Amino acid sequence: MTTPAALTIAGSDSSGGAGIQADLKTFAALGVYGASVITALTAQNTQGVTGIHQVPAEFVTAQIDAVFADLDVGAVKIGMVAEPSVIAAIAAGLQRWSPGHVVLDPVMVATSGDRLLAEDAVEALRAKLVPRASILTPNLPEAAALLNEPMASSEAAIENQGRRLLALGCPAVLIKGGHGQGSESIDYLVRESGAIALAAPRVATENTHGTGCSLSSAVAAGLA
Repeated sequence: MTTPAALTIAGSDSSGGAGIQADLKTFAALGVYGASVITALTAQNTQGVTGIHQVPAEFVTAQIDAVFADLDVGAVKIGMVAEPSVIAAIAAGLQRWSPGHVVLDPVMVATSGDRLLAEDAVEALRAKLVPRASILTPNLPEAAALLNEPMASSEAAIENQGRRLLALGCPAVLIKGGHGQGSESIDYLVRESGAIALAAPRVATENTHGTGCSLSSAVAAGLA
């Protein structure tokens, strides 16, 4: 029996708490071999992002083709993709190699509040990557931003946004409840067949840097 492999397509976090560093650590912790395609270099730490250096789209393509030509990739996790040209390159790579599972974490804003996705890239994300995803994992602000709406605050509103995100072309949406209120943090897994509420006690901490990256990577590891 071979070790399953997963690929993260995301940005590098120089502090090691988020991005591909968090993804690879999560893959390893769950017994999955991790490969990576770097879409951007960031100068950041747990307090904020001080610089972003974009990787050219053609080099993103080269990385994708190198990985898939050699490894049996069981699942792909997509994180920070800041520019339309990079989104187009990733979409073309997914079409070319047809991985079995794609987890799309629509990283728009870092936990610190720094914007990571250019305004003109949001529509490209909706049109080119969401339809290729097996599951979309937005937090509450990201779900709202994808729909150009205010953040949902009730269970009914969250499920409603989840169903409209399904209409963009992906079969499952996991809306994360970390930005919600109350003693429980509730994630909602929304599919055509219905919605499932996944509740856990809310942890009172400010140490949330990279949590979204880690969760989406854990989902990809499970699928791989």
